[in-house]
Amino acid sequence: MQPIDHPSVWRGSELLSRPDWMLELSRSEADQLHELVEPSGDIHRDAPELFELLTRIQDSLEHGSGAAMVRGLDVSRHSESELACIFERAAAVIGHPLSQSHEGTHIFSVRDAGFADNDPRARGPNTRRKLSFHTDRCDVIGFLCVQQAKSGGQNQIVSSPALFNEILARRPDLLQVLMQPFCYQRHTVDTANERPWTEQPVFSFYDGHFAANFLRVLIDRAHHDPDLPNLTDQQIEALDFLEAVATEPEMHVTLLQQPGDMLFLNNWVTLHRRTAFEDHSEPARRRHILRVWLSMPNSRPLDPMFAGNYGNTAAGAIRGGMKAAR
Repeated sequence: MQPIDHPSVWRGSELLSRPDWMLELSRSEADQLHELVEPSGDIHRDAPELFELLTRIQDSLEHGSGAAMVRGLDVSRHSESELACIFERAAAVIGHPLSQSHEGTHIFSVRDAGFADNDPRARGPNTRRKLSFHTDRCDVIGFLCVQQAKSGGQNQIVSSPALFNEILARRPDLLQVLMQPFCYQRHTVDTANERPWTEQPVFSFYDGHFAANFLRVLIDRAHHDPDLPNLTDQQIEALDFLEAVATEPEMHVTLLQQPGDMLFLNNWVTLHRRTAFEDHSEPARRRHILRVWLSMPNSRPLDPMFAGNYGNTAAGAIRGGMKAAR
């Protein structure tokens, strides 16, 4: 219960002045990135400058601010399938791409699918509504912006160790609650997972390493499940306080990805959300973001309680994602 002192602790727009935040591609790096459209070849040998940049990002995501934006890819030169290939091959230098569905999807399209609110296929990323601050089931999440909405759709990012420090200063009693396990119900689209629920904390320390993980929607679904214990009043207060602090303007940073921007976030030290958006009426002009989930070779060890959602919790292990159906 001491304040965290680490480069991943930052408040609001402080992130934007970090040297590991904005990485503008040089002409040769951009050319090498475009050449990844060919789904073969050795990136280390054929694209040495790009390879060096991506490995530097891999290191900074774990040991630096935990967030990095790469700018300079010209998306107008490629089809959607070509962009997916480029993005996955570049991301695979940073980490190991994971399945994001029971179909084994590695590159997930974030765009409004028009599902009704009660449709079990609906996921927050496939709607236009505002999302709450959360983490995804991977060490690092990556986004490539193909096309932006008519309006809205901004990214908001907050440092979770900074949240830990702030809650420690204001409400240490609630911080203790957030370090205890919460029930998580299985996601409606996680159909290949045999476990109907699991337990894990929001804030944790293991072997000297901090980790935060949070998805309120699955906690609330567990709360409403008659077969699982209800949240206590203090647990609800703690979750509400966490979200309220994260929402304070001085705690998070708001930005809008431009077409070609690649955004990478370490889920153990950042929470993220998206604002609501209005789309263009023409289907070809609607908002489209490509998403990848990565397991990192330089990842931190986790509390064994995370095994229910992540599998192997050892440092550097391949972990997370959704199990693909056989």
